[in-house]
Amino acid sequence: MYQPFLAFLETSLFSRFQLRPRPIPPGLAEKRSDRGRHPATIKSWCYECDQLRKIRYTYIDAGASAQIFNSVIYPHYRYDLPLLGIDFLSFGQVKNLIVMDFQPLFQTPEYLEKYISPLKTLHDRYPDLCQNLEMKFYDANQYFSKYLLFAKTDRATVQTRVFQAFQDYLALYWELVDRAEPVADPAVVRRAQQDYDQYSADRDPASGLFSSYFGHEWAERFLYEFLFEDAKVLSVSS
Repeated sequence: MYQPFLAFLETSLFSRFQLRPRPIPPGLAEKRSDRGRHPATIKSWCYECDQLRKIRYTYIDAGASAQIFNSVIYPHYRYDLPLLGIDFLSFGQVKNLIVMDFQPLFQTPEYLEKYISPLKTLHDRYPDLCQNLEMKFYDANQYFSKYLLFAKTDRATVQTRVFQAFQDYLALYWELVDRAEPVADPAVVRRAQQDYDQYSADRDPASGLFSSYFGHEWAERFLYEFLFEDAKVLSVSS
């Protein structure tokens, strides 16, 4: 269902940047599960370039029962750009959840004006995809912008409106990357991205999904060694 999204992202990335493969820990790039009624396959890709230190995206194909496309793009530490977060999930024929946002590393008015305010025009263009749904696992005021796409919708809308919004958000993000200027202290950005990984790993509801398909041990490795590699596992028990 989201293969066209993945293909568009790849085409856009490879046409704009000089990508280099970024290693994925052994055993995590691809896995198949035959648990349950519907076999599932998970596959991940990871790249880097001069502007973006980590570009990761993952696709889970469990046939009619689940289709999931997830991606996070981390800018190089010398840029304080927000992260680009993408999470599109479909379960069965009727449950489709889409999330896409420029995820701010800082919440100061100056930062939000510089990097988040440009999203308002796009946000206003897609009111049907901005449904102000309740966030069960995250604080909406931390690492999310007020202009995120967040909606439950139908398959036809995914293939039309969501796909167009996806392209528009990507285009605007590339513009921000093109205009980005180095910060005075990259160490501050490094710490902010590390904090993002810790926060996300501690709360990511997908860990249960990974466990159900691929087992707890593999899911833990995938979460902490690939998705959020700067997070520390000990935080889970806190």
